[in-house]
Amino acid sequence: MQESRNNDRHDHPLRHLTEAQFMALGSNAVVYVKHVRGDALSTMLPETGLDEGSDYHIVVSAGGQPLMVADSEEAVADWLSGRNVGIVLLH
Repeated sequence: MQESRNNDRHDHPLRHLTEAQFMALGSNAVVYVKHVRGDALSTMLPETGLDEGSDYHIVVSAGGQPLMVADSEEAVADWLSGRNVGIVLLH
C-alpha cells in the first residue's frame, strides 16, 4: 500500500504532456529540471567551460531555453524558491 502512495505522489499530470503540449504552456509557466553529466552539458552549452567529468542539474524553460546550471539540487531549489513556476523533474 505504501509503495502505491509513493508512486501516486510522483505521477504528476505534467509528466504525461506531449512535447507540443509542454511547450504550449509557455516559458514562464513551467520549467523542467534535469540531471546531466558535464560532457553532455558541454555539447549543449559549449561556452560554459564546465568540468566534463562532473554532474550538474540544468533548469530549462518549457520553450527549451536553458535558465540555470547548478552543481547541486540545493542550488536549484534555492534558485527556484522565489519563482512561481510548475516544475517537472526528468531523470
